[in-house]
Amino acid sequence: MPTVRRNITRLADYGRQHKLGIRPHTKTHKSVLMARLQMEAGAVGLTVAKVGEAEVMSEASGDLLLAYPALDSARTARIAKLAQRATLRVGLDSAAAADAIGDAVRSAGATIGILVDLDVGFHRTGVQSPAEALRLAQHVSRTRGLRLDGLMCFRGDLKHPFEQQKPALLEINALLDEAADLFRRGGLECGIVSGGSSPSAYFSHHVDALTEIRPGTYIYNDMNQVRGGFNTIDDCAARVECTVVSNAVPGKFVIDAGSKALTMDRSAHNPELNGFGHVVEYPEARIVRLSEEHGEVDVSQSDRRPKLGERVHVIPNHICPCINLHDNVWIREEDESLRQIPVDARGMLT
Repeated sequence: MPTVRRNITRLADYGRQHKLGIRPHTKTHKSVLMARLQMEAGAVGLTVAKVGEAEVMSEASGDLLLAYPALDSARTARIAKLAQRATLRVGLDSAAAADAIGDAVRSAGATIGILVDLDVGFHRTGVQSPAEALRLAQHVSRTRGLRLDGLMCFRGDLKHPFEQQKPALLEINALLDEAADLFRRGGLECGIVSGGSSPSAYFSHHVDALTEIRPGTYIYNDMNQVRGGFNTIDDCAARVECTVVSNAVPGKFVIDAGSKALTMDRSAHNPELNGFGHVVEYPEARIVRLSEEHGEVDVSQSDRRPKLGERVHVIPNHICPCINLHDNVWIREEDESLRQIPVDARGMLT
């Protein structure tokens, strides 16, 4: 828990220093307790990926951003209901999504804020140009029940040191500036410009257009963060405690954590070399293969071998999907006491 608090405080201080709002993405921890800690540290609100997460996280904050284009009737009805009791914004990239959400919130007598999603280079979602962003913003502004609040973007491939990220950050800034300027010249609001991720979090002030950032991983960190040079092992707050269940195969031991505990996510940096996570007690070991319940660990380069029944701790490559695989996490306090808390939004995938 001390590491969690330190990670939260560090980013909160960065946001205050650069006048950037911090709107943490709760998909990483899926915990109401952790969300409350982030809010207590000064977060402007919370980001969620799905409506189910929004419903859970409304216990921690009354200001939520659903950074996902929810447009089917089952989801829009739930969005509208939640908007009756919370400040809710949705990021979207189509008139169809705007119309569907507008229909639902009008029926519920509510209002929802909209951030137009602009593709700034990740090519996953988002309208393809500032001009398209303006056209969608104009459509939103004409749709009863919707309030145009600004722009959002995501550039999840920026996982390199600052000097390698800098050209892309400048390109992002230019696109956002152009879109925001088009909004304003068209008489439209652009009070919020939301972006960011954990690997680029502490470089966000180089994107002057941003008013807030949405990192998630930073609260726990993981091996992708460490191998990218953004954090150290000591900044990694979450570990999967595993038991060595076999050492019968020469040069290998097996832990009771496979793909159902660690996920199949490979390292974002040199995946063949780095395997499926980091074994803290045996840093030269390499997790080379996962099946559902088995994690196979190569110790051919290690001068030590664990004993059967020994407990080891694995820092996953990607902590966000790993947390969603577990019902509970254990918090270790500074006095070494332990307490169990639920992963409140586990499985909230709709």
